[in-house]
Amino acid sequence: MTHSMTEFAGGNTYGEYGGRYVPETLIPALDELEAGWQAARVDADFWREFDELGRTYSGRPTPLTLAERFAPGRRIYLKREDLLHTGAHKLNNAVGQVLLARRLGKQRIVAETGAGQHGVAAATVCARFGIDCVVFMGEEDMRRQQPNVERMGLLGAEVRPVTIGKRTLKEATSEAIRDWITYVDSTYYLIGSAVGPAPYPEIVKGFQTVIGQEAREQILTAEGRLPDAVLACVGGGSNAIGMFAGFVEDADVALIGVEAAEAASTGSGRTAILHGSRSSVLADEWGQILDAHSISAGLDYPGVGPEHALLRDQSRAVYLPCTDEEALAAFRRLTATEGIIPALEPAHALARVGDIDGDLLLVCLSGRGDKDLAEALRALSGLDPTP
Repeated sequence: MTHSMTEFAGGNTYGEYGGRYVPETLIPALDELEAGWQAARVDADFWREFDELGRTYSGRPTPLTLAERFAPGRRIYLKREDLLHTGAHKLNNAVGQVLLARRLGKQRIVAETGAGQHGVAAATVCARFGIDCVVFMGEEDMRRQQPNVERMGLLGAEVRPVTIGKRTLKEATSEAIRDWITYVDSTYYLIGSAVGPAPYPEIVKGFQTVIGQEAREQILTAEGRLPDAVLACVGGGSNAIGMFAGFVEDADVALIGVEAAEAASTGSGRTAILHGSRSSVLADEWGQILDAHSISAGLDYPGVGPEHALLRDQSRAVYLPCTDEEALAAFRRLTATEGIIPALEPAHALARVGDIDGDLLLVCLSGRGDKDLAEALRALSGLDPTP
């Protein structure tokens, strides 16, 4: 697929959300990034390289799969980002941002990761281009996602454990930002989701929009019409914003984001500042950030990308909660009925399929479940064994 050079034009604010809330020392770096991004996004050569790497290295386009047994009587298509190299949608963004970092002359990458897939993607692309990579990861997430920790090490990345707070994604992000502040002249911060200070939400969406573009063309080819609804899991929200981008102008297509019930920042958050951006955040009345929880390390985050907050306010997208138990049941059901082991993150979206009106649904299967097997099997051992 060839990208249009104009479709990524956006803004650094989304209604009352977005913006930059960062220390003074980071403003020059963000100005440099903004200028580099604005130049890159209208550069045909930049997008040709991005598309070529997508085809020859990442494995794009990813297919649609009709899940015939998962929900009998309905047509449920899965957008198979789990089949992308490294096993999740995160590679799209990592490829794009490393190309941008190289354009800016940076030779050191710092990243945060929760589920480990963004860390693996960053480490993979850095290995491909010979760039130093440091990944911050909470100790609790390192325990839950040990296979990805080992993959990052094998790829040559330095994984730095984060031992403060809940030792999950929020704390890892904070530590990555601290490192960036310290080494801002030489370092590019490769943020993993559509969050953070401007222009990061726009940049990440720009590289993830390929998901929705492909899915729209593929569903029209397969069914001759658009789906009744598009579903995606939402933590920070990069797979969802990329998927929604292909359908947001189609008023008859419902956009459904599914959050972890105890990390539902869009469904039950309030306007606050987190990691350099104003968005819908789990926070108290004083703006202090509250703890989030999910069995899925990738959804265990108390904020969401600013565009999701705006889509909610505009009633263009609806955000539903999903419990750990419901996600585990969907994880087991897709495995047993389709022979596809999903990551726990998209299992949340799969769990809500039965609650959505319409005969034709499209779900972003944002990643595969290899990384979650130990955690899921441990949790499933206490549940009813019937799929």
